[in-house]
Amino acid sequence: MVAAVALTWGALVSFRVGEPPAIEIEPDMPGIGKRTSVTVGFTESSRGLTRLLVEFLQGDRVEILAETHHQPREPWKFWGPVVRSDQITVEVGSETLDGLKTGVATIRASAWPAGTWMRKPPPTVQELVLPVRLTPPPIGVRSRFNYVVPGGSAVVVYTVGETAVRHGVQIGDGWFPGSPLPGDGTGQQFALFAIPFDLPNESEIRLLAQDDVGNQGQASFVDRFFPKQFRTETIEISDRFMERVVPAIMAATPGVEDQGDLLQNYLWINGELRTRNAQTLQDLAADSMPEFLWNQSFLSMSDGQVMSSFADRRTYRYEGETVDQQDHLGFDLASVVHADIQAANRGVVVLAHYFGIYGNAVIIDHGFGLMSLYGHLSSVEVNEGQTVERGQVVGRSGETGLAGGDHLHFTLLIHGQPVNPVEWWDRAWIRERFAAKLGPAFVFEP
Repeated sequence: MVAAVALTWGALVSFRVGEPPAIEIEPDMPGIGKRTSVTVGFTESSRGLTRLLVEFLQGDRVEILAETHHQPREPWKFWGPVVRSDQITVEVGSETLDGLKTGVATIRASAWPAGTWMRKPPPTVQELVLPVRLTPPPIGVRSRFNYVVPGGSAVVVYTVGETAVRHGVQIGDGWFPGSPLPGDGTGQQFALFAIPFDLPNESEIRLLAQDDVGNQGQASFVDRFFPKQFRTETIEISDRFMERVVPAIMAATPGVEDQGDLLQNYLWINGELRTRNAQTLQDLAADSMPEFLWNQSFLSMSDGQVMSSFADRRTYRYEGETVDQQDHLGFDLASVVHADIQAANRGVVVLAHYFGIYGNAVIIDHGFGLMSLYGHLSSVEVNEGQTVERGQVVGRSGETGLAGGDHLHFTLLIHGQPVNPVEWWDRAWIRERFAAKLGPAFVFEP
């Protein structure tokens, strides 16, 4: 019996090696460019992992990217702690590897099984060959007279190289995607974009084009930047006003967070809910129809008197103290109580219900990220998904949401970013700054 045990123990010590490890190599991009993250997974089900190695190969070059060692279980043990799986993530590209060359490269992963004093099994080796592309897509600006004004709108026409998978206008954190110019057979693209009202200069405005491995080209294109100052105003908040608007908004808003008292609830609505509503506008823009649904200038409210303008900086005071500050990104227009509100232009209704600070609201998609918003309505006369014509009644003015009296809050949005609608009410501006750049792709009927 003792001899049998000794023989078995000796056999285990001498011959029981681990199973060949399994290896999976997963890059986060289809090739190597500026910086590609590659995750290598290792698993072994018997004695556990030992030495793990990840290398980069290109031509005669072999470079160790990462190496890890684990202690396997002893050959005579069938229980106890062991590392059965591990992951190694490396980053390869022109930003991490000096001397990288265009062409192809190989990621090689090796994992050694646990051995014995007599047996040293070879490693499991897995290789992944990836293309290496280091040149960003070229960009060519085609439109002229690219003038921008803070709070305004603009369009630019351009070309990009065939490797581009993402392109458009970047302004700070704002992204305005490009689209093929309709009906154009030469590969021209265009991007409709909004200039933030508080942008100090044109330095942050860039055309960008990126390929599928992260190479990014950029070009400046703004010919002139016209600084603009906006108005400031002070609004006194009363208990009577808050008692009217706050409970109604909270009752109609899913996910509202009761702050414990009337003023704090108002400030939450004016700040946090305003931010959430802005995010919804961004989300709606992502599904904007890729076509021009309009071909005429935009209508303003009939007989509407301007009560507040675009980008008015509002300071809110309560009982003599400043309690908040927000920017009014639209026009407040008023005429008579429950006035008919007309669609500013042809489009498709994408929102027609109670909408946070805007109360009863309608949002119309005009295509390619351009939308119009009608807020504080007393009633909504259209349904989501409905096509409406220019001048069609979509609702009636009111004082729902954060409205101090019966009026219309109107704004235009480009990819969710509010812009000054004055430009879009101007036939000459549309003809010269929009339609002229797009040429036959957009037939304007002023």
